[in-house]
Amino acid sequence: MPTSSASTTDASSKTPAASGGVQSLERAFDLLERMADAGGEVGLSELSAASGLPLPTIHRLMRTLVACGYVRQQPNRRYSLGPRLIRLGESASRLLGTWARPYLARLVEETGETANMALLDGDEIVYVAQVPSKHSMRMFTEVGRRVLPHSTGVGKALLAHTPADEVRALLARTGMPAATEKTITTPEGFLDALEQVRKTGYAVDDNEQEIGVRCLAVSVPNSPTAAAISISGPAGRVTEAVAESFVPILQGVAAELSVALSNQTPA
Repeated sequence: MPTSSASTTDASSKTPAASGGVQSLERAFDLLERMADAGGEVGLSELSAASGLPLPTIHRLMRTLVACGYVRQQPNRRYSLGPRLIRLGESASRLLGTWARPYLARLVEETGETANMALLDGDEIVYVAQVPSKHSMRMFTEVGRRVLPHSTGVGKALLAHTPADEVRALLARTGMPAATEKTITTPEGFLDALEQVRKTGYAVDDNEQEIGVRCLAVSVPNSPTAAAISISGPAGRVTEAVAESFVPILQGVAAELSVALSNQTPA
C-alpha cells in the first residue's frame, strides 16, 4: 500500500504532529472530511483553499487515497469520495447504535418511555438504536427502519439548523406524503416547525407519524455524523406537561453522548 511523503513541517494542518499523531494521516482524514462537507466531490484548488495546505502536499495525499480506494479521480480531474468508504460507514453506523444504547437505557429509566437514536442518511431518517419502555403499552420502532424527515421529531431535530434552501431542496426530492392527518405537508409549515425547534431547543412529533404516538427529540451536538435521540410513547403519557421535565433529561443525555462519541480522551 503506498504511503504519503507529505512534509511534516507545514504548520497549516488543523491538528499539528506535536499532538502525538501522524501528521500525514491527520491531514488525509481532514481532507476526506472536507470532501464530505463539500458534497463528496472537489478539486485540488478547492481543498487547498479550504485546508491551507500547499497543492503538492494535497496532490500526494490524494494520490495515496486514490490508490487505497478511498477517493476516486473523475474524468473532469476532480476528486470524489470512493466506494471503500461505504463499508466503513456502514460498520460505524452499526457501532454508533451500540455505543448509544447505555445512554438510551438511562433515558428509559428516567422517563419511562421508549428511547431511540436516529441518523440522517441522505434524504432519509434511519433508526440505529432503540431501548423499549417497560410499560405494557409502549412504542416500537424497528432498528434499521427508514422514514422521511418531515413526519418525525428526530427529522425536525436533525434539520433544524440546515439552511432553508437546502431543506426545501430535500423536501422537493422526497415529497411530503401524509402519514396521518396531522402530518405537516407543506414546505412552509415544516420550516415554521424548524423555527420552533430552534426557539425551544427540542422537536415534537405530535401524532404526525402515527396517530396516538407523541415523540420528543433533540439533536446530539457535535456528533461525528448528524444524530438525534428521542423518547416516544402514547400521546396520553407524553403530554405537553411532561415535556417540561423530559426535555432537560433528553438534552443532558445528548450532551453526555456527544462527549462519548467525540472520543476526546487520548489513547
